[in-house]
Amino acid sequence: MRIFTVLILVGLVAGCTVGPDYIRPNVDVPTAYRFEDKEVRDTANTEWWKQFQDPVLDALIIEALSNNKNIRIAAANVEKAAGVLTQTRSPLFPQIGYSGSGTKQRATEEGATPVPSSVANPQTTYQLLANASWEIDLWGRIRRLSEAAQASLLSTEEAKRGVILSLVSSVAGDYIQLLGLDMQLMIARRTLETYAESVRLFELQFRYGQVSQMNLEQARTQYETAAGTIPQIESQIAQTENALSILLGRNPGPIHRERTIFELTLPDVPSGLPSDILANRPDIRQAEQNLIAANAQIGAARALYYPTISLTGAFGVSSADLSNLFNGSARVWSYAGSVTGPIFTAGCISGQVKQAEAGRDAALFTYESSIQSAFADVENALVAREKQAEQLRAQKRLVKANKEYARLAMLQFKGGYSTYLTVLSAQQQLFPAELNYAQYLASSFNSYVNIYKAMGGGWVTISENQHQEKAQ
Repeated sequence: MRIFTVLILVGLVAGCTVGPDYIRPNVDVPTAYRFEDKEVRDTANTEWWKQFQDPVLDALIIEALSNNKNIRIAAANVEKAAGVLTQTRSPLFPQIGYSGSGTKQRATEEGATPVPSSVANPQTTYQLLANASWEIDLWGRIRRLSEAAQASLLSTEEAKRGVILSLVSSVAGDYIQLLGLDMQLMIARRTLETYAESVRLFELQFRYGQVSQMNLEQARTQYETAAGTIPQIESQIAQTENALSILLGRNPGPIHRERTIFELTLPDVPSGLPSDILANRPDIRQAEQNLIAANAQIGAARALYYPTISLTGAFGVSSADLSNLFNGSARVWSYAGSVTGPIFTAGCISGQVKQAEAGRDAALFTYESSIQSAFADVENALVAREKQAEQLRAQKRLVKANKEYARLAMLQFKGGYSTYLTVLSAQQQLFPAELNYAQYLASSFNSYVNIYKAMGGGWVTISENQHQEKAQ
């Protein structure tokens, strides 16, 4: 037993952790963004949505952080992962328990070996024991499993931050889209009122023979076209309100707003280097933690090749008489050590090692892919902001030109210099141009939302803290 104890102590001192230690892979990071804005601000770590200067939007985001179901699911997953880590790490420490029993048993007196008359029959036994067991982690199997569980916990926390990133961006994006649809509805209703007045005037003129029926039907065609657009926009508004309500943790319903899209303020473009993406994006950090977990699983699998050493012990009391249970003579104890190891497993362990190594490779490729996708997201968001701003300016000029064209066409028609077909053509171009301008304006605001979403940043942590404060 002394030799066995010495061997264990030597093993504890010289014990190692098998398997590869994690080293962050080298990645090819661009030195700059292709479409980086020349006027950027250090706003990546601030509550960027407040730059829109809309208190309703601020309140909606706070409500979403408090009540969104996906965030609550993510928080529950974090708690679950923390429990898995605690469970996985527990074998590193001795496991101590207890047991107690009381039995009464009578043996047959007619068997092959009769019970001696000096032995009480039936017999009563009372027993109370404390037991302990400990698997000595010489090769680091449990430590590697704990490392993997720790990384999985951190991955789950990053997944939660990813949910927060998407949630805040989706709330802001849907709200801006809603304001854009409000503007389209206003344009459609205003245009419908103008067309209705034209129909009324043409009906009077047709009655007195001043215009032909063709002119009247052309006016009615314009009116019905605008009238058919309004229900479509109202449907989109209701669907957007319902989607936003779900993000807020509400049942589907209307969304209060106080300002128009014209009253919003454009936020600044956040500053940041491409290398910052590695630290700011939750999905990249999540992918790296998954890689760390997969790497640790290789060591846990390789440790199965080596013997497992366990110690067990028990101490307690046992007596046939309950009154003598705690006398010194009733004490019982035992201790033991065991060594088990594989000799032939028909590829069972090597198969587990191959699975772990393949899982690590897959996690590595996922990590590298997530980095490339993140760079693409930022580039796409930056170029979209730049080009949508150009498109919006061009569309604004187009609306102005169409308004002037419609005004001049109406003057020529009233003066008898052109037919109503010219007026109809001008108005048919103006109406969709104004609707498109409202769409482009909303898209322009949303391009800033997409930039902040693509770049990540400290605002995700700020939002997470707000969620935790509300949850408490």
